[in-house]
Amino acid sequence: MYRRVQQAQQKWGGSLTAIDNWLDERQQLIVSYCKLAGLPPFEKDRHTLPAQEKVREFCQLLMDYLSAGHFEVYERIVTQCAVNGTDSRKLADSLYPKIAVSTDLALSFNDAYADHLSTRDSAAFDRQLSDLGQALEERFELEDKLIDTLHAKHTENSATV
Repeated sequence: MYRRVQQAQQKWGGSLTAIDNWLDERQQLIVSYCKLAGLPPFEKDRHTLPAQEKVREFCQLLMDYLSAGHFEVYERIVTQCAVNGTDSRKLADSLYPKIAVSTDLALSFNDAYADHLSTRDSAAFDRQLSDLGQALEERFELEDKLIDTLHAKHTENSATV
């Protein structure tokens, strides 16, 4: 996941502030996820749950990332699609429902764990965190397709102005 966001920053960085900010938020989210999950290079005692504060911080980053996507980047993509024709709009329309699946998982995870985590939740927490990680990986791939479309259309429009 982390390598993918670095590649995205190299490919699209500097083209639009909204994309730069969103990719920075994605990077922060991935680091927080890796810490929470105890993935390398971060270590975790496999027999304990993370501190509630760490879970809350992750959930806040997650909600911020989802909000930025829906209310900033996706809005700009839809606007660009309206300007640049039906092919871009068809791509966006085909990807949004797939992206919504991870949104639903993220919201459920936030509702379940942001404010209360108990030792009884240990197995469910680990499973749901893993499921969320997989969904985020798929989401990032789909979002990259949207960013690529936005970047290409923005570059085309800049070149013709």
